[in-house]
Amino acid sequence: MRCGAEPDKNFAHAIDFIRDAARQGKSTSALGEIARELGVVIIASLFEKRLAGVYHNTAAIIDSDGELLGKYRKMHIPDDPLYHEKFYFAPGDLGFQAWETQRGKIGVCVCWDQWYPEAARLTALRGAEIIFYPTAIGWHPGEKEEFGEAQHSAWETIQRSHAIANGCYVAVANRVGHEAPAGGPGIEFWGQSFICGPDGQIMAKGSIDREEIVLAEIDWSAVDRHRTHWPFLRDRRVDAYGEIGQRLID
Repeated sequence: MRCGAEPDKNFAHAIDFIRDAARQGKSTSALGEIARELGVVIIASLFEKRLAGVYHNTAAIIDSDGELLGKYRKMHIPDDPLYHEKFYFAPGDLGFQAWETQRGKIGVCVCWDQWYPEAARLTALRGAEIIFYPTAIGWHPGEKEEFGEAQHSAWETIQRSHAIANGCYVAVANRVGHEAPAGGPGIEFWGQSFICGPDGQIMAKGSIDREEIVLAEIDWSAVDRHRTHWPFLRDRRVDAYGEIGQRLID
């Protein structure tokens, strides 16, 4: 979806999309009363004020009975042009998690987290059969012609790789539209939200510039089949990975 400058309008717009999605698919996401009303699960991104001066980029996970299952606080905080998140977000401190919903066990990471194989792996090891990545990423207009195709390809490839390496589904909801602050070219969000299976194959994909609902049918048993025949989790050499906890290895 697109976002404007008025949070209340953005929220109402998101509610409309949830209602539309619930009419079109049996397995989607929802918020409190609307979750209970429609019998759907929602991952709700929000700006969490923990206390004065301490804020988190947080996702709330709400089950289909309307109950709050928990929350995930974004772990990796970027500092890129027009993404100065280190200025206002503290790194998450809840770790990587998975929640047993009435639909299945899901994991959630947020945006910049999607580049880190460690985040996907630890989420999968918690039992997640689908990892959701709420996202707002796009092109800087001055870079798009030269780097745009490669940037998008890298973004999609890394997340499809997470699905393969961990034998799980991956679902990425990315923003569309153009946001231009006063006096600057802004960011053109590249959309192309997608869902891929445990084999990394894309099952459904959105457009670059249209608001839309992206749906796919999930076969929960496919996770077990994939992890059985491509047993990457089973064959891990956990005795040999101790150095992964270091920043650099000399």
